[in-house]
Amino acid sequence: MKPRKLVSTLAKAIITSTLLLGSIASAASYPSKQIEVIVPYSAGGGTDLVTRAFADAAKQYLPEAMGVVNKTGGGGAVGLSEIVRARADGYHIGMGTVELAMLPHLGMVTFQAEDFVPIARLNAEPSAISVNADAPWQTYEEFIAHAKANPGTVRIGNSGTGAIWHLAAEAVADKTGAQFSHIPYDGANPAVTALLGGHIEAVTVSPAEVANHVSNGKVRILTIMSDERIAGFEDVPTLKESGVDLSIMTWRGIVVPKKTPEDIQVILRDAVKQTANDEGFKSALAKMNLTHAYLDAPEFQKTISRDDVFFKDLMKKLGLGS
Repeated sequence: MKPRKLVSTLAKAIITSTLLLGSIASAASYPSKQIEVIVPYSAGGGTDLVTRAFADAAKQYLPEAMGVVNKTGGGGAVGLSEIVRARADGYHIGMGTVELAMLPHLGMVTFQAEDFVPIARLNAEPSAISVNADAPWQTYEEFIAHAKANPGTVRIGNSGTGAIWHLAAEAVADKTGAQFSHIPYDGANPAVTALLGGHIEAVTVSPAEVANHVSNGKVRILTIMSDERIAGFEDVPTLKESGVDLSIMTWRGIVVPKKTPEDIQVILRDAVKQTANDEGFKSALAKMNLTHAYLDAPEFQKTISRDDVFFKDLMKKLGLGS
């Protein structure tokens, strides 16, 4: 071998070894400082509640705490975009929601679903149509009849244009022929606050996000968009029971930027699995009427890929696609 070629070969070997050792050292010391978890929605909503319960339980399984940071706007676009752009070092992770498989098809973001690496799904919730307790509609049938008789007068609040709860209301309109006015907010909690204030007639957020107001008699859930009635809301009929073949569900889970080192992903997957199966975390979700729905990375990836195709087709049908 020629001297120059030998030097080049040795140099490449040294660089490769250095990078490998650096990766091993990185994994061995990870995490050595606080991990930031980006939440794409406002404080108080379902995504925020799941994240904070998760971060609290994770203290037992990681040597460093997790700090929750809310990045709101654009129906999740702002926060999800920040997760994608974050430094891929394991210290910047996010609570991914179903919107990461939806927003790209609206032309609202530059990322694609494959720009996120799934760590684990933690939770899944269906949409529901909820109104003020003093609203004139006692049933979904009464509500939809009024909406169809008065096109565009029923204002439905959602968690942002292009977000899952917006799409849920759009899908109901498509299935029934009703015309709604869709009012976007920076998360489910502000939408519910608007409902309580009488600024809108309904919301299509999850049952869990109105559960406290249902308990204190201020909100009534008319129907839930799931295949079957759900625990904690057994008295509420599904949309399918009313003859509307529609199920719309969100999910929430830990995701990281695409170039996050695999060894750090493995550490996170192990810690997240332990946290997700922690009885304290499960109990926290149950108290908030939120559904525990853990999936490890491979199965979570299948869910993301499936929804990416589903929502692309659905948005095109509804005329919402880019």
